[in-house]
Amino acid sequence: MTDLLAAVAASCARHGPAPALTGPDGTTLSYRDLGARVAATARSLTRHGMQAGDRVLFSVRPSPACVVLALGIVAAGGTVVFADPGVGPELFAARFGLARPRWAAAESLLYAASRRLLRPLTRRRGLLLPDYAGLGLRYVYSGPWLPGVPRGALAARRLAKPRPADRPGSSPADRPGSSSAELVVEAAPDQEALVVFTSGTTAAPRAVVHARGSLGAALSVLADACLLRPGDVVHTDQLMLGMPALVAGAHWTMPPFGFAPHTDPARYSAGLAGATHTFTTPADLAAVLDLVAAGRVAVPPTLRQLLVGGAPVLPSLLGRAREALPGTEILAVYGMTEILPVAVATADEKLAHDGGGDLAGRPLPGVDARLSDDGELLLRGPHLCRGYLGEPPLTEHATGDLARFDDQGRIVLYGRKKEMIIRGRTNIYPGLYEPAITRLPGVRTATLVGVSDAIGDERVVLVLTPEAAEAGDPRWLPGHPLAEHVRAALPTLVDAAALPDHVLVLSELPISGRTGKPDRDAVQDLAREAILAGGAP
Repeated sequence: MTDLLAAVAASCARHGPAPALTGPDGTTLSYRDLGARVAATARSLTRHGMQAGDRVLFSVRPSPACVVLALGIVAAGGTVVFADPGVGPELFAARFGLARPRWAAAESLLYAASRRLLRPLTRRRGLLLPDYAGLGLRYVYSGPWLPGVPRGALAARRLAKPRPADRPGSSPADRPGSSSAELVVEAAPDQEALVVFTSGTTAAPRAVVHARGSLGAALSVLADACLLRPGDVVHTDQLMLGMPALVAGAHWTMPPFGFAPHTDPARYSAGLAGATHTFTTPADLAAVLDLVAAGRVAVPPTLRQLLVGGAPVLPSLLGRAREALPGTEILAVYGMTEILPVAVATADEKLAHDGGGDLAGRPLPGVDARLSDDGELLLRGPHLCRGYLGEPPLTEHATGDLARFDDQGRIVLYGRKKEMIIRGRTNIYPGLYEPAITRLPGVRTATLVGVSDAIGDERVVLVLTPEAAEAGDPRWLPGHPLAEHVRAALPTLVDAAALPDHVLVLSELPISGRTGKPDRDAVQDLAREAILAGGAP
């Protein structure tokens, strides 16, 4: 099994002087620099008391310092626990209690902003930050020192400074006989390396646990799927594609960003010059395509592959992308935190698919996919996570996705188990019909939801957003001609038993938190309000 650190160390040794990583500020690290800083960070953390198995709350935005610190923690035997400080104090406290970290690594700005003096300011910006300095942990800070950084906190930049006088063999990242400026590691595929919180509530938070081996396998699978090679330039702020670039010997460049968790589309697009590969979410891609259509950004002729994932990739968006990027291969990546990637489909494949449902693609090498008796997709593979924190190990992941295999062995998704609508005696799976409806002219998104009536049965509501609507807060567009246009076309697209009771047009589809995914619960609530108010035809 491929080991995350062993793969990075081998790449650093093989591609020494080549550029490995360029940050938002233009600072570039060679592979030799990267390896030396990761090794130095691991030695320094060990010297300051980090022990094998220590978990580290990690709140550092994408940058070379972020990558060095994260890899250094794992090389010292620790575990990176991605922590979103903006989830709210109660959920943060619940996640903290589950992870039981001994360390915290955060940006100095975050420490300062979480101080009591500045908390009213951050609250007005919609952030309820936890008091990082009051967690009672060992601390590391990234960036310049600011008031609010806990006393005794270690500076990440100092941890990463190579010390030629250090005694070899002092940490897991520095074995006897190696230079102190080299990253030399022994394979340890079973070592816990990463914890990522996903679903769950304040009462029952849930987190995915990955080992060095499962992460290494995931990076190798994606690098092979994208045909990454030395000399390629990968522009993204997503570790999902950035880390495979490092394993393949490519040059990873990061777009700039502000205080917000996402990059600005215009600044992201400007950084694509010279890039051969990039990864983006559907929401960010739509914003970039708007800029391209307005003539504000140019399409780089070097871009060979565009990967899109993190949320459902609709045909209408792929059609726009293929038109704007005629020389670029567009790949829709299907996967989840538990096992990523699972399958990849090209834009041409997805647009040509007319068998109903959402084509996810053929399972990638090493992925074992099967269906349960009720049609749920079950997955195994070398990049399957170890399991959920505090729960028994996983041998197979039940995705919650309802699927089938077409005659070419490709995965076709047609809904979520929990999203099934029951009307009378009919089970209706939105994913079977939504892709076909979004192909209709003028339709940007189509979402089917169920709204319970007085007797507990569900009315089927189709909520549309038009391509020409202006972005902003979701608002109903009563009398919009798109509703009648789509209603007339539905009998040829939707089974008679699944025809909606109501067709509504919404200016903007609500999204779920920071993930950028459609928020079906919010759409359902809005549809219920419209029906009760008598505004639903």
